[in-house]
Amino acid sequence: MVLDLVLIGTAITLGPLHNSAFILLLSSRRGIRQGLAFLLSWLANLIAVTAVVVLLTGGQPPARHSAPSTAGLAVKLAIGLVLVLYGAHRHRRPPRPHGPPRWTTRIDNASPVTAAGLAWVLQPWALVGAGAATALDADLSTVTDWLTLTGYCLLASLSLIVMETYALRAPADANARLNALRNWLAQHQEQLIVTLALIVGLWLTARSTYELIA
Repeated sequence: MVLDLVLIGTAITLGPLHNSAFILLLSSRRGIRQGLAFLLSWLANLIAVTAVVVLLTGGQPPARHSAPSTAGLAVKLAIGLVLVLYGAHRHRRPPRPHGPPRWTTRIDNASPVTAAGLAWVLQPWALVGAGAATALDADLSTVTDWLTLTGYCLLASLSLIVMETYALRAPADANARLNALRNWLAQHQEQLIVTLALIVGLWLTARSTYELIA
């Protein structure tokens, strides 16, 4: 469970779409406030999804090859296959020029509620679902698994936490450097999406298949 959550959490935090949107929010007129609303909503979504899964199991991992265990592995396998197919599809298709989303022109007038909603929309739900399916194996009677789940949620939010802290402590430097990072992300967005989708997808597919037949 630990290795799976580390890989999934890392892939989530490195996603270019939400990081680019977050940098735009930080660059806006009320950037710190909007960034905080986005960050808290993002983290709350991760915690809520993980908590629902853990509550369904009662904090006890299902027995190996039981119906809940098999269902969880099947979900992870399905997500893995979808990610592989998605990554392969985006890799094969020719790059298409596209401008920034229309909502970026209204970012200065966005409210914290809008920023919070944007976090929900931009969360990579396939990866979040894979993390939730992995959390089925959590045993909440042990401190280690509590720390693992907490670490996963923080890891999946790490890029946002770092950028929000940077913007709060050194706003002038942060604005210049984060906008340079956003430009880099825009130039390499396709490669990042394809790479993350294929790495996580292949891992989940291989790992789930092995556990289903072992």
